[in-house]
Amino acid sequence: MKPTEDQLVEMYRRMVRIRLFEETAWERRGELVGGSGHSSIGMEGSIVGCCMALRTDDYMVGTHRSHGHPIAKGAPVDRLFAELMGKSTGINEGKGGSMHMSDFSVGSLGETSIVGSGLPVATGAALGAKMQGLDRVALCFFGDGASAQGTFHESLNLASIWGLPVVYVCENNQYAENTAFSKMCAVSDVASRAPGYAMSGVIVDGQDVVAVYDATSDAVERTRSLQEPCLIETKTYRYHAHSGGPDPRGSTYRSTAEVESWQQRDPITLLARTLAADRVLDAAEIDAVFAEEREGIEAAWKFALDSPYPPLEAAFDHLYTNPIPTIGAAALGEIK
Repeated sequence: MKPTEDQLVEMYRRMVRIRLFEETAWERRGELVGGSGHSSIGMEGSIVGCCMALRTDDYMVGTHRSHGHPIAKGAPVDRLFAELMGKSTGINEGKGGSMHMSDFSVGSLGETSIVGSGLPVATGAALGAKMQGLDRVALCFFGDGASAQGTFHESLNLASIWGLPVVYVCENNQYAENTAFSKMCAVSDVASRAPGYAMSGVIVDGQDVVAVYDATSDAVERTRSLQEPCLIETKTYRYHAHSGGPDPRGSTYRSTAEVESWQQRDPITLLARTLAADRVLDAAEIDAVFAEEREGIEAAWKFALDSPYPPLEAAFDHLYTNPIPTIGAAALGEIK
């Protein structure tokens, strides 16, 4: 399914939004954003191409590298920034942080820091949709490292047996933390495992957002109508270190030349060239979109900075179905 011109522009917007969000979170990490963060810079084509192939009410499950996934699904960046800061206005009231953000209003069921644990979550969401007779698809992102987890095999097997409407997307960014994919996988393509579970497997250039959208749209349409799962592998690359900012030059597990070769195929730059070549937007209009997104990111950051932290008693929210009334701010005060 080919995207419309409006969809192409929206793809560009969302990729730029993710890039600016990630860069801002890293560059200003000292301003109330603590802990580690796993950047998806360089992988925006895979993220946006997949998410734009979904409906708002379709389910999406992310990974530990998931600032970009909820943004691509439509979550507001101001509340995502607030979540990184642990503010009460955060998308999860400041309790999720970088690796556990969710927004049910746009179908984002969340992400998890446990590698491979999102696979059974998405499988369960697809099962629930089928049992309730809902016309929904669940899309699950996972990395090449997660393809070596038992949850990968168990989830795909069950989804195939039960005929579940789930699309599994392996974002193969070439490294499981610091271990090259070629050193931890017996096959050259994760998608080649699909026939072992009686489902289709598709390989797509993850740096080409349009190609990802085409492949995912076809998979989602087929999965929705036929109630059968499929596996997509996007060949992509993360520009930054496993956790944090850019790798130091002369990294022990990958070369500077390798990183630079992938940067030559930056997904944002590739789409900008397509927009200009197809006369969808001219250079000035492309720059204007970028400027608008930067302005939006600055406003979102300010919103997060100005937002309050949750009160002490909020530490006991969401812990019990029937909260214990004797536990609260008073108890915390006594402990303090």
